[in-house]
Amino acid sequence: MLSNVVSRKGSGLRQTSARTSVAVKSVSGRRTAVAEPVAAPVASEDVFAYTKNMPGVTAPFEGVFDPAGFLATASVKDVRRWRESEITHGRVAMLAALGFIVGEQLQDFPLFFNWDGRVSGPAIYHFQQIGQGFWEPLLIAIGVAESYRILNKDDYEPGDLGFDPLGLKPTDPEELKVMQTKELNNGRLAMIAIAAFVAQELVEQTEIFEHLALRFEKEAILELDDIERDLGLPVTPLPDNLKNL
Repeated sequence: MLSNVVSRKGSGLRQTSARTSVAVKSVSGRRTAVAEPVAAPVASEDVFAYTKNMPGVTAPFEGVFDPAGFLATASVKDVRRWRESEITHGRVAMLAALGFIVGEQLQDFPLFFNWDGRVSGPAIYHFQQIGQGFWEPLLIAIGVAESYRILNKDDYEPGDLGFDPLGLKPTDPEELKVMQTKELNNGRLAMIAIAAFVAQELVEQTEIFEHLALRFEKEAILELDDIERDLGLPVTPLPDNLKNL
């Protein structure tokens, strides 16, 4: 229930609530309602305190990093759902970033399962090159995992699926929080990395390490050119495949 404060001052009447503010003034015997600016919503102390104590609150943002102001209208349930989404996307991004590197480096290795040589080139095209027999079991596995996650109760800890075959989960709460923060930070970095991988391969149509090697080669030639100019020697020209990098 909103608490209202009514104050009288001369012939004017002002009514203020926690959400709205309207001034009623008497002008020539008539009352005119004038809307006043309403303050932006502020996150409740419970939601802010809950978020501030979650894993993942780390330097350089020691407080709650919320530039878009999502917490202003959020509940604790919303925050828990967002954290579950962040953990899930971070884990997928870590696997994807590793998959890009491994897939591109081992696609020509004789012992690598390469679908009869159909998988080659930048990793952004491997999806289309893989035929039947891979995606069907993968989709079933994803469906089972997601169903299990959705059916968890309200006391479910975001990201804790009970999968710890190596027994790495700490029993001490503080140590567990540190480990969870490390996972979140690595997941955040991986989400940025995989987005950069995809963008780079779409623009330059080269594999990640191939792109890196070409960059190093170009920089080495440019440095050599500077030395050659200083010594009055002929400048080594850039190969055509490096000119547009």
